[in-house]
Amino acid sequence: MSAARTRSADTPDFILGLTREIWEERGLAGKMRDYYARDAIVRTPSGVSEGEPAATRATLALLQEFPDRVLLGEDVIWCGTGDRGALSSHRILSQATHLGSGIHGAATGRRVAWRAIADCHTAEGKITEEWLVRDTGAVIRQLGQDPRGWAAARIAAEGGPDAAPWPLTPVSDVAGAYAGRGNDNAWGERLADLLSRMMAADFSAVPAVYDRACHLDYAGGVTGHGPDAADRFWLPLRAAFPSAEFTLHHVIGREDPLMPPRAALRWSLWGRHDGWGPFGAPTGAEVYVLGITHAEFGPRGLRREWSLYDEAEVWKQILLATG
Repeated sequence: MSAARTRSADTPDFILGLTREIWEERGLAGKMRDYYARDAIVRTPSGVSEGEPAATRATLALLQEFPDRVLLGEDVIWCGTGDRGALSSHRILSQATHLGSGIHGAATGRRVAWRAIADCHTAEGKITEEWLVRDTGAVIRQLGQDPRGWAAARIAAEGGPDAAPWPLTPVSDVAGAYAGRGNDNAWGERLADLLSRMMAADFSAVPAVYDRACHLDYAGGVTGHGPDAADRFWLPLRAAFPSAEFTLHHVIGREDPLMPPRAALRWSLWGRHDGWGPFGAPTGAEVYVLGITHAEFGPRGLRREWSLYDEAEVWKQILLATG
């Protein structure tokens, strides 16, 4: 039995351990079978896969492009679900060199860094469901491309608009066994209230909730400081999809020794691209945006935030819808 498996009662150590064993220690198929249920459901903005073999193939594909990838586990925010296991939200900073050709294009030899957040439901020492959001936009930009152009190239490589697979939407999603919504911790509710207010176009919440010296990391590899930086991320996103339905899928809040109070939210926007914003002129395309947000709170409000969604997969949906 592996060291990570013996720590499975401690959710953060379990998640950090299996990530290291699979990716950095090259456990791959053997460890994937150890840690992923045979019928595990993995959801990413690009689509849904079922079963450990699909997860192993995706891992191999990314490793051959970035073989020296180091995954730094920044935090695991989690809640127990009684006899049904636990739901962890794992934030990772990856550092790697683009040494192999693949979905990100021909090898460039460039050093890149990006974040990902993975929500995993674990039961009896195995992952049964996963929601994974990578900052593809950050990777693409560091490799000298832009998300719209990358999405167009992917569609062409996949046979054009009539043949290319659609990214994840509620229509293509599959039902899983996990039906938890998180916990009732006050810090999770505080972050949920903030996002709900902003998605209801109440941006007075920004100066009211964010610390004036807050540090913010956003999709696209963007880093900012202060409430104005939060406004510049959230308002244009909502403006691009003003009629889209905003949904909070999962809300966790935690207080742990030696850590500030913190929260993790999984959320989505589902509706028409009917406004101006980071995706250009309105196209009317129906778009699904899957996002995950982590935050830490201090004595003067929200002091750190990490919010990710996959810009490239949003562009892919827009381009597929508009031909």
